[in-house]
Amino acid sequence: MYPIKFENIYFDKIWGGRDLELFRDNLPKGSIGESWDVACHSHGTSVVKNGKFKGKKLDELIELTGSKLIGTKIVKETFPLLIKLINAKDKLSVQVHPEDRYAMETEGEMGKTEVWYVVEAFQGANLVVGTKEGCTKEQFKKAIEDGKLEMYMNKIPVKKGDVYFVKSGLIHAIGEGVIIAEIQQNSDTTYRVYDYNRGRELHVEKALDVVNLNLKGTRSMGIKVEMNGYNKIYYCACDKFSLELYDVNESFSENSDNERFYVFTCVEGKGKIKYDNGTESIEKGESILIPAFLGEYMIEGNVKLLKSYVPDIEKLKNQIFEYVVKN
Repeated sequence: MYPIKFENIYFDKIWGGRDLELFRDNLPKGSIGESWDVACHSHGTSVVKNGKFKGKKLDELIELTGSKLIGTKIVKETFPLLIKLINAKDKLSVQVHPEDRYAMETEGEMGKTEVWYVVEAFQGANLVVGTKEGCTKEQFKKAIEDGKLEMYMNKIPVKKGDVYFVKSGLIHAIGEGVIIAEIQQNSDTTYRVYDYNRGRELHVEKALDVVNLNLKGTRSMGIKVEMNGYNKIYYCACDKFSLELYDVNESFSENSDNERFYVFTCVEGKGKIKYDNGTESIEKGESILIPAFLGEYMIEGNVKLLKSYVPDIEKLKNQIFEYVVKN
């Protein structure tokens, strides 16, 4: 096994733009709103672009390599994550995602909890996370009907490097002027409640079923650990995924986990991944999958990397405790 890169899957969106050209040279024509970079979904499946598996689709690769790629604790029938870059030149719809039970019963796929990392923030960059204090379900519903939902939205300015955890049920919207790295459950179910009169379908009834106005969107501060050659921030963890940031100024080494795969997404700089049988480069805007059975690897360079994976929560807690508990 070796670190796997994939072709980008691009989607033209009415709110998209061309800002991904800041670090990519393969954009198709149009207003590109999304790039699916690690995906195994009926709406888009990644194709390997490097090494001996080049040209294979991710679902084919999983079938071929099984747990050697995804790990012994990951069910091969349902790839758990979807890794995207989102470029919002204009604001996205105000929306909400269902949790797993409702989504499976209604849409036939998993729900969607996600996390955002702000890769770039331009003038006026903002996000909507939750509603203002005191907004009731009745006020929320009436505001949708009257086209006045914006007055209840918790709209906040953001800057590069900000992180927000978006749990299923949280009303939210990506505002204009950002590039976001989005790590989410492998789902494409979104319920729009307000779309600035752009004429697209709304899903108000379903949204009212799943929205949880008690959820609050706050910036994730994380837990920072300083190491030789790099710093690491544990931003968030749940049973769906974990997100960590490696800020590397020299290098670090670690081992893959036979139970699960990792995905590194480069959000700044460039580096190299060295492993037993070779070397692979990684630079801003790229994601790379670390197979569960890769073994030891080293990443070196001046680079910032998001690491996402489906965690064993107890194992992760123990890993964090090891930094502070002394015997």
